[in-house]
Amino acid sequence: MVTPGGLVVLTDRRSAAGPLVEVVRAAVRGGAGWVVLREKDLGYAERATLARILRPVVPPGRLIVAGPDPLGGSAVHLAGTDPRPASVALVGRSWHGSEDLSGVDYVTVSPVYPTSSKPGYGPALGVTGAAEMRAPVPWLALGGIDSGARAGECAAGGAAGIAVMGAVMRSPDPERTARELSAAFTAARPAGFQGCVAASETAPTASRVGVAGFQRGVARVEAAPTASRVGGTG
Repeated sequence: MVTPGGLVVLTDRRSAAGPLVEVVRAAVRGGAGWVVLREKDLGYAERATLARILRPVVPPGRLIVAGPDPLGGSAVHLAGTDPRPASVALVGRSWHGSEDLSGVDYVTVSPVYPTSSKPGYGPALGVTGAAEMRAPVPWLALGGIDSGARAGECAAGGAAGIAVMGAVMRSPDPERTARELSAAFTAARPAGFQGCVAASETAPTASRVGVAGFQRGVARVEAAPTASRVGGTG
């Protein structure tokens, strides 16, 4: 089974520097091989619409939905206490050393570095601390990976990939940021590494009709008052 590796981008429309679909598209052009759809504060129909619009933007089969419902897809990323859904091909879980990993294909380990997306969340493990957790499945480093140097440290420390949200979402040039992080991770990857290779170059482009549909479908959410746009990070 192919599991996430390289640059994995997590979505956050509230902090995105531009329309979420366009930020994701740019990140994929820059080298993101996987995308995790979060946006847990959206209603089911709006979130399902967003998943449908994003799938053509991401390499085939590589949109992962945060939570136990794959929203019509085949991949989920679970919080520590989420139940494992049946009949889902790829399952990841946020892991802090004690969560049940039965039937889990990969994990995220966090926070590796202090992170402005979740201030006060920690303490930061550092790459050595994350590696010493000895995850029994491929692990993605998550939290505070906002530079090529940090991306390279994670690769050298044995991470299968880096899961990045804020650095890409808030970037005025998400394509360039994704390219820098992806290239630094790949360059520092140990010899013989067998993890997933990003497939961004083969990603199809979403139609303008699809983007327009998304904008119509969730524009009212983007314009909603601040209180309604605040949600958990999962």
